[in-house]
Amino acid sequence: MVSLEHVTLHYGERALFDDVSCLIGPHDRIGLVGSNGSGKTTLLKIMAGLQQPDRGRVEKAKVITVGYLPQDGISTKGRTLYHEAETAFEQALEVQRDLDEIHESLITLDPSDPSYGEIIEIMGELQHKLEDLDVYRMKAKIERVLMGLGFQVNDFQRQTEEFSGGWQMRIAMAKLLLKEPSLLLLDEPTNHLDLDTLQWLENYLREYNGAIILVSHDRAFLDNLCRRTFALSRGELQEFSGNYSFYEKEKEVRKTLLLNAQKNQQKQLKQTQEFIDRFRYKASKARQVQSRVKQLDKIEIIEVDNEEEQIRFRFPQPAASGRVVLELKDISKSYGENKVFTGMQYKIERGDRVAVIGVNGAGKSTFSRIVAGAEPFDKGQRIVGHNVTASYFAQDQAEELDASREVTEVLDEVATGDVRKRLRAILGSFLFHGDDVFKKISMLSGGEKSRVALARMLLQPANFLIMDEPTNHLDMRSKKVLQSALQTFEGTYLIVSHDRAFLEPIVNKVLEFSHGEIKTYLGPLEDYLRKKSEENTGAPSEAPRKGPGREPGQRFSSKEERQRGANSRKELKRAIQPLKKQVEALEEEIRTLESAKENLEMSLADPELYKRGEEAKSATQKYNEVLRTLELKYAQWTSKTDEASKVEKPDESNSSPIQH
Repeated sequence: MVSLEHVTLHYGERALFDDVSCLIGPHDRIGLVGSNGSGKTTLLKIMAGLQQPDRGRVEKAKVITVGYLPQDGISTKGRTLYHEAETAFEQALEVQRDLDEIHESLITLDPSDPSYGEIIEIMGELQHKLEDLDVYRMKAKIERVLMGLGFQVNDFQRQTEEFSGGWQMRIAMAKLLLKEPSLLLLDEPTNHLDLDTLQWLENYLREYNGAIILVSHDRAFLDNLCRRTFALSRGELQEFSGNYSFYEKEKEVRKTLLLNAQKNQQKQLKQTQEFIDRFRYKASKARQVQSRVKQLDKIEIIEVDNEEEQIRFRFPQPAASGRVVLELKDISKSYGENKVFTGMQYKIERGDRVAVIGVNGAGKSTFSRIVAGAEPFDKGQRIVGHNVTASYFAQDQAEELDASREVTEVLDEVATGDVRKRLRAILGSFLFHGDDVFKKISMLSGGEKSRVALARMLLQPANFLIMDEPTNHLDMRSKKVLQSALQTFEGTYLIVSHDRAFLEPIVNKVLEFSHGEIKTYLGPLEDYLRKKSEENTGAPSEAPRKGPGREPGQRFSSKEERQRGANSRKELKRAIQPLKKQVEALEEEIRTLESAKENLEMSLADPELYKRGEEAKSATQKYNEVLRTLELKYAQWTSKTDEASKVEKPDESNSSPIQH
């Protein structure tokens, strides 16, 4: 459908892309991944025709349309939200205007006029065109997409300039989805979305009738949507036949093979160089020496990405707090006439790992500030438990950094013990490399300042962490570092976030803000999502299990809840284990077949092979057979992973909501 052919782009002496080629099919779901600065956004712009490469081209048929959603920089004004969304149907609206003009002219035109019949015929053609453009469903489509992206009906007549930056991005996304281009290019579309909207978008894109290329740091989003992965590194584009998790595994396999090949090549180069050095001045060996010199010149040196060592970060050991970490009693909070909380009650106990989620504007950030003691409230009590030391990261925390200090100085003033020796390694995990660590805070971008503020907060000894959207400016690697540190943290924490893959292994409670209510769901995030799916679809959920002497609706103790969760996980493990083994076996077969395919392609690229007729014929037959088998294995792998996914997300849930 769309192809990139030998695309090359240089910035100065650096090759951002070097002879990049790829093919995008009509229904592809592709994740575009790579480290910051690898050129993901630039490649999307080249595909969209917004930037031209130095060499190469993008090929597509005239009927193919391309839509691009940038990360930021979008704003609209001068129309209501509904009318702005309506511009996605500009062609249909133009036809409608033509029809309106014809209707007006027919009122005054004499039916006996010779042109009357022609105008009637034109009107019929325009009406057929409107039907083809599906204009009669336009209103329903606009309402569905706008409400799916989190807008309310009473927002439809608001002027677009009244909406903030995050909502402006949603407006742009709505228009793009309504246009339904053949190829949809999305650059970090989840950055400004809450969990409900994110799940709606994921479901919408799953059914989208076109191709999608997606840049995102949301691992769950990539895994759930993508069936292929394009990885950008060192100016090259590698293709992987699976989602992000498949890419991660396969990348390690390919890297191991490449390291072995590099090792063998270095050994051969060393032997060749030793021969040259030994016989360079011996006349009888001159021809052989010259042959080996030419051989060395022609060899393409194998290079392996020199990725930094995986950073292991641990929080400073916190002192134990009391059993109750913090209690909010009868809290009321208003901003003018906007009542955020009325009589709110909530208790956080030692060992709680709470994910705070909900739609934007529901009060999540206000709640986190009240918990942290950074926000006054109108009424109620905030009671801090015994020996509690809290550390708070806010979305605007970066503004409090001393602009005159260097990055390392900001961290060094709060670091203690052995961790001070590893400050540069820790900063590396938060995307500060080389001389970046010596930059003044005043020279950093907003995202860079946010990462410094997060790293600084994490180095301070505390037994209660409050974090508001800590992963907003982190890449996959940085998220892993933070996630791993939180998994080993021995204190209590509360995190406002919509990043499912980040939250899933680290939380044991979900606090949901919705329509002025707060609900607590015990258990991991997966249980919460399953429960919400049941509520949304109306499917019956499993009734709470009754223990000895338990009354209906009575809350389970933490110990009993952990035991229920452990039993559930054991049952799931027994069911999923055979499927996972089958998936792993298929992945091993696919790796072997892909290796065989590459070897055969190298053989078939050798002109000398075709001088040996039977051998060339046999190699071609083997190659075609490997391709057929590989396609079959890809299909089997997709089937088994889908089956495993259904087992991991059964219809019924054991989680039970407790309203506060």
